[in-house]
Amino acid sequence: MSVMASAQPTVVPAEGSIRAWASNTAVLSWRQILVYVRDVPTLLQSIIIPGISLVLMKVVLGDAIGQATGKNSLYGTVPLIILVGAMGGSMVSAVRLNKERSTGLLARLYVLPINRAADLTSRVVSEIARIIAATAVLLAVGMAIGFRFTNGPLAAAGMVVTAVVFGASFAVLMLALAVNAPPGAPIVQYLGLLISVLMFFNSGFSPLEAYPGWLQPFVEYQPMSPAIELMRSLASGGPIVEPLVTVAVWAAIFVAAAIYPALTGYRKAATAR
Repeated sequence: MSVMASAQPTVVPAEGSIRAWASNTAVLSWRQILVYVRDVPTLLQSIIIPGISLVLMKVVLGDAIGQATGKNSLYGTVPLIILVGAMGGSMVSAVRLNKERSTGLLARLYVLPINRAADLTSRVVSEIARIIAATAVLLAVGMAIGFRFTNGPLAAAGMVVTAVVFGASFAVLMLALAVNAPPGAPIVQYLGLLISVLMFFNSGFSPLEAYPGWLQPFVEYQPMSPAIELMRSLASGGPIVEPLVTVAVWAAIFVAAAIYPALTGYRKAATAR
């Protein structure tokens, strides 16, 4: 008598189920991470250029700012450069998404038997992975030139979480812009200008008191400044609650303003002929 093992049928979860969404997101997130690793512009905008900028800011401006304020400028410039790296990488990701729309890749993914939301969520998950990796590298560069954590490992972890929350919410906003912009739109020029303005008018680049009085409210409450102040406080001590609340408010604004346009724009981009 021969014994034959009966093959169990493979149960495929329904496309709209949470299980399908989770498994599809995991697979597509790995695809996005591989794209990041192989994409030179993403590495440049996320790690290499910010790392070089961090060293140059310390060499060129560090001593002058330190002498003027009596504080180590690295506790402002390291958070600043980490956020700039997160935003720059999101800009490159937005450009790639816009190009994938014109090549028909979004349409091909849309007709596959996968969860409709999986591709968008995979892009956010991969952005989080990219931000964590870039933050670790930039913190290592900062520590090599004098940056230190004085409040222990939990505060250091909180600094990374701050970068992730800010960067991920900003990435959602960039994804919404990319799927709603016409193919080939000058996203780099517009976003590059926005990032440049935010980079030079914040409390990490220069102390708030150094800006003209009429400009100080903008500098204090623009999205980057509270994130920088929270990361500075976590690293070297200072107020936590106020910048934490402000960062949370900005993150909520980014996501709330972007989630519906991202979902509807992605569907239109994927089904456009």
